[in-house]
Amino acid sequence: QVQLVESGGGLVQAGGSLRLSCAASGRTASSVTMGWFRQAPGKEREFVAAISRSNNIYYEDSMKGRFTISRDNAENTVYLQMDSLKPEDTAVYYCAADRQSVTWHTRAWQYDYWGQGTQVTVSS
Repeated sequence: QVQLVESGGGLVQAGGSLRLSCAASGRTASSVTMGWFRQAPGKEREFVAAISRSNNIYYEDSMKGRFTISRDNAENTVYLQMDSLKPEDTAVYYCAADRQSVTWHTRAWQYDYWGQGTQVTVSS
């Protein structure tokens, strides 16, 4: 089992930055691939980025350049640095854990554990 707790969301003006954190706990927390998703009202949950336990990284193409995922294995924490935020980035952001690491997973159903989400609101 892996437990995930996100933090760092909030209200920010367009062009601003936020850093989200996801603290993982549990026996296998340090060995899983971690991902970030987001879900805007009325839309499907959308893949943002993922990072393996060895710090290999995969981004959704549209997220490259403004979003940066990173990981501190000693602290079992994954981060999502978001820069140059736009109103369309407004969503609930979720951290997720994927027990398998052979291929990159980008669908929500492929992830095994989820956090409760943290709201990010970008005002224009």
